[in-house]
Amino acid sequence: MSIHDHKETRETFGEIMDYDVIIIGAGIAGMTAAIYVVRAGKTALVLESTMHGGQIINTVNIENWPGQLGISGAKLSEEIYHQMNNLGATIEYSEAISIERTDIVGDKSHFVVKTDDAEYSCGAIIIATGTEPRKLSKEQTADAGKRPISYCATCDGALYKGKPVVVVGSGNTAKHEMRYLSNIASKVYHIHHDDKIPEDATAVFVAIGRVPNTKWLNGIVELDDHGYVIADESCTTSAPGIFVAGDVRTKSTRQLVTAAGDGAIAASAAVEYLS
Repeated sequence: MSIHDHKETRETFGEIMDYDVIIIGAGIAGMTAAIYVVRAGKTALVLESTMHGGQIINTVNIENWPGQLGISGAKLSEEIYHQMNNLGATIEYSEAISIERTDIVGDKSHFVVKTDDAEYSCGAIIIATGTEPRKLSKEQTADAGKRPISYCATCDGALYKGKPVVVVGSGNTAKHEMRYLSNIASKVYHIHHDDKIPEDATAVFVAIGRVPNTKWLNGIVELDDHGYVIADESCTTSAPGIFVAGDVRTKSTRQLVTAAGDGAIAASAAVEYLS
């Protein structure tokens, strides 16, 4: 995906649906941003390539969300989705494939965001694409053979009740996966990302970190060496009119509350930019 410069004006977009802000990603950060955008009196479109809620929907119990002693990730994300929807934000389940910038009168940019089957225009963009699990190396993938590879023990662990499994990884996530699987599987092997997979393991659970969903943003906004969007607490990127929220930006703490905070800040910055 790339950003291109055009000399069109806002009036030439024809039948393209126009919004004040387009938010790419419907995780906690993206949905919170949408809530703040529409509450500020602006129109918001959220583009989501898979399912709203993001990675948190796979969490069985959340105990660090303020005001909740315990809530499932699926329930929390659904409640935020309904709040966003009731306030008037629009969501389309489609993957953004390009961003085009159009120069207009004054110092502001106008954007066209394209998906596989539609085009949308807006005055500001919030990137909230999150992260995805780091994949196994080619060698370990080949070593796994036909054995299932999972990136979520809470999602798939029950499928291997009473069977030996293996967890690949060395961080806190791997330890959490091992503890969870130890109550289900007959045996849980623990190996590192370059170790050979035990022959009797019936499934491979991978917990070797996460990578940002930003390959398509290269050349659009400035990224750090690991692919995260460079932005400080203001959530402002190197590209005027494009903001970022959630785990996809450079930050020291990646939690639900910081994602929600980013969403509010990015939305406020986008609304101020439009004004």
